[in-house]
Amino acid sequence: MPVCPLVTRAVRATLLFVAAVISLARPVAAQHLLLPMDDAQRNHLKAYGVTYQALKAGQKAEWLLNYRGGAFLLPDVPDLRKRAALEGVSVEPMTDGAVAAVRAEIAGGNMDAVVLERSPRIAIYRPVDQPPWDDAVTLALTYAGIDFASVWDNEVLKGDLSKYDWVHLHHEDFTGQYNKLYLAYRDAPWFVAQRERDLSTGRLFGKDNVPALKKAVADNIRGFVDRGGFLFAMCGATESLDLSIASLVVDIAGPFSDGTPPDPNADAKLDWTRALAFQGAHVEPSPYVNALSDIDGHQVNVPSRRQPLGTFSLFGFSAKLDPVATMLVQNHRTVVADFYGVTTSFNKAVVKRNVTVLAQEEGAPWSKYLHGDYGKGSWTFLGGHDPEDPQHAIGSAPTDLSLHPNSPGYRLILNNVLFPAAKKKPRKT
Repeated sequence: MPVCPLVTRAVRATLLFVAAVISLARPVAAQHLLLPMDDAQRNHLKAYGVTYQALKAGQKAEWLLNYRGGAFLLPDVPDLRKRAALEGVSVEPMTDGAVAAVRAEIAGGNMDAVVLERSPRIAIYRPVDQPPWDDAVTLALTYAGIDFASVWDNEVLKGDLSKYDWVHLHHEDFTGQYNKLYLAYRDAPWFVAQRERDLSTGRLFGKDNVPALKKAVADNIRGFVDRGGFLFAMCGATESLDLSIASLVVDIAGPFSDGTPPDPNADAKLDWTRALAFQGAHVEPSPYVNALSDIDGHQVNVPSRRQPLGTFSLFGFSAKLDPVATMLVQNHRTVVADFYGVTTSFNKAVVKRNVTVLAQEEGAPWSKYLHGDYGKGSWTFLGGHDPEDPQHAIGSAPTDLSLHPNSPGYRLILNNVLFPAAKKKPRKT
């Protein structure tokens, strides 16, 4: 029986409609995934992890400096889409044409595209036994899904830092005085265990006391940077590392830590040419004053000197002329709430002239965030202990970063993690 033409046309129209619906339901054909890092991003911190894992898998990545908060450009492949979806990371599929338009915009403004070549090998200097405080970098890397190894004094003194591109230091006091916590915690079980652990390690390496052990460790870390490593430090590690390096042959430790009083002429004998960031600082000799020196501007643990918290501002750098500094300040906020640490900030009067200031509090005599080159390597210091716990105290619960997925302070930490992955460009300034 012949088919009615009206029926044929109706069926054809229905089929065309269904085909159109199916076409709209398909993902837009794209060659790239943009991870925006402005306010369109649902989870800034995990976006770093997605980018790191792409590099680890051998995929290409670019960091679009000063473009949408420091966006990342990745290939549009199924595993990256899946990872981003599972992690709650916002992505925007882009065709070659759309990317060409972005590149044209970058070329015409204070922006640049930096190729990320490979996932850096990362180590965090931390003890095996958990101290009664957290480490913001450990929290950040764990939450973001970025791989890292742990090293401590044994590994450092055996030369194991050569296995890594990037090393982080946090709360440790490299002068061997335990941040002078002896004053209040000398009988606490965790403090006694920490002291015995360090004395035992010192004996293994022929060191008579903890200051001697920590000076040897600090000097090995200095050598790591000098040979081309990337160092990132926060909190008390920033100040104490330089003090330890400068005092390699000078006694600056209190008698409770090495059995002898500090050298009364220590200030004049310190060798600041060996230090990374600071010069001309005054060492605090009293074991009863809970400060190491005048490097820290806030002196949070000395009631008569303690300074209030404010906000600090990130400097805007030229992405094309100074890509390194630009990478380190990528953010969706330029003003960030300050946070205390054993060392909270850095007194401008003792910062070396060749150091790049990345952030500071407007009108204050201190800076918050510093970067510099040393030998073949580089270092970055960020004052404070935890960007989302401004009044952090011993025994406080670790920060739950699932409550702070867009933290601008934690973004500064993660900028440093990806910085070693960048293809090096010659600096033009």
